[in-house]
Parts: sequence; C-alpha cells; structure tokens
Amino acid sequence: MISTSQPKSNIHPWCIVWQLPNMQRLVVARFHRRGDAEGYLQILRRLLPQTKHAIVFDTTGAEKLADVRTSKLEQML
Repeated sequence: MISTSQPKSNIHPWCIVWQLPNMQRLVVARFHRRGDAEGYLQILRRLLPQTKHAIVFDTTGAEKLADVRTSKLEQML
C-alpha cells in the first residue's frame, strides 16, 4: 500500500526511485515490504518503458521531497 503522507524511512524503507540525468534521483514511492515495491516497479516498467526506475533500501531517514517532486514534474511537463 502506498502512503500519501510523509512516511518515516524506518517504517517504509523500500523506495522506488526515478533515475534522472546527472546522477539525480527522485523518490516515486515508499513501501514497507520489498515485494510490494517489486510489484509496483513492474507496473511502472509497463506504463513507462522509457524511464529508468530502481528499488533502493533507504536507511538515511525520510527526506522532504514534496517541493522537489513538484518542481521536477512541472519541468518535465
């Protein structure tokens, strides 16, 4: 299940990241279980075959990416 709130990384450590140019990345979703992240990644690969996504285990803590996420998506549109 995807949480729309800002989850803490120790609760939702598995992340799907969108790999952007210049070694940048954007967290797309966070999951409690790796299996859930793998299922979501399969869906993303079918819907967006040209984009690069990866599953990572985040131990650093939840980052506040809401502003970054919004600005990156606005730039792409």
